[in-house]
Amino acid sequence: MATTVAVVRETVSGERRVALTPEIAKKLVSRGARIVLERDVGTSACFVDSAYAAAEFTDAGAALAQADVLLVVQPPTLAQIAALKEGAVVIGHLQPHLSPERTKALRDRCITAFAMELLPRTTRAQAMDVLSSQAAIAGYKAVLIAAEAAPKFFPMLTTAAGTIRPSKVLIVGAGVAGLQAIATARRLGAQVEGFDVRPETKEQIESLGAKFLDLGVSAAGSGGYARELTQEERDKQQQALADYLKGVDVVVTTAAVPGRRAPRIISAAMVAGMKAGAVIVDIAAESGGNCELSEAGKTIVSANGVAVIGTMNLPASTPVHASEMYARNLYNFLELSLKDGVLSLDWDDELIAKTCLTHAGQIKHEPTKALVEHSGKDGA
Repeated sequence: MATTVAVVRETVSGERRVALTPEIAKKLVSRGARIVLERDVGTSACFVDSAYAAAEFTDAGAALAQADVLLVVQPPTLAQIAALKEGAVVIGHLQPHLSPERTKALRDRCITAFAMELLPRTTRAQAMDVLSSQAAIAGYKAVLIAAEAAPKFFPMLTTAAGTIRPSKVLIVGAGVAGLQAIATARRLGAQVEGFDVRPETKEQIESLGAKFLDLGVSAAGSGGYARELTQEERDKQQQALADYLKGVDVVVTTAAVPGRRAPRIISAAMVAGMKAGAVIVDIAAESGGNCELSEAGKTIVSANGVAVIGTMNLPASTPVHASEMYARNLYNFLELSLKDGVLSLDWDDELIAKTCLTHAGQIKHEPTKALVEHSGKDGA
């Protein structure tokens, strides 16, 4: 019997993306899957129901009840999990570190849940990497927000009234979001420098036409992430950065580690040393912020006139392309297990095994399991 893939409208405020686009729905149907969607599922991302050829439309409750596989952008609610049949599969960005209750619900309903942020960072997994695809959008949008908020032009302009010097822009973090931010700021004509404690990013930053800001500290780590700095290294880095920031017009911070609080890089004292009119856009505001003054969803203006903008869910502000990229990521992951329209999970496949959050009434991801057990003790 054909596997039923279902998608319902996202319930998180401001979320405009959809986990399944018409393009990917068509591909799934061609592979023998059955598609069941909640009415108007893609409207917020500019995909009308009529574009989903061969899909069946119903209400959310019926779609959830029929789902063999539920595709999501944001994690399902407790009510949605309760509406799923036991043994169903959920695939998406599940944020297990934020809600032990949700993980418990997935476990107790015997849901097989794949948290795409747990996907191993390997060459084979690149086409499924939702963190990278959505981070690229965040980096792009963050620079546009900064350019709008800045009281200066980004590019150098030669006018009858004289020459306008380009804005000096610093991008903190050279992951996918940071590199896209560098590329965007360069396209806008700014004078751009990139900073990352991982020395191997220097070549990538310079390949985009920016300068590498060397603060004299290296934090090369494993798995593509930086190691934690010693206190002595942190102090040295902080002082060098504070001195540099005094001459910067715009800062975009992008440093984040999935499942952990964002590293604090810019202190309130550093902001106090910056010039009036400077702008900081903090992509990591939702996970604690790279800047001490950041508040998610708010713009804070410091006493010395520096605007600190804490962004929220930037990919949702570009829902068409964000949805297209995200849906392709999910399809590439689902394709590993979809054979002639029937889902068959290969637990010997590293990508399937390591992306699994819950299965058969157990929490398979050990750090999340420890978090849930700890929360249970605290609540006892």
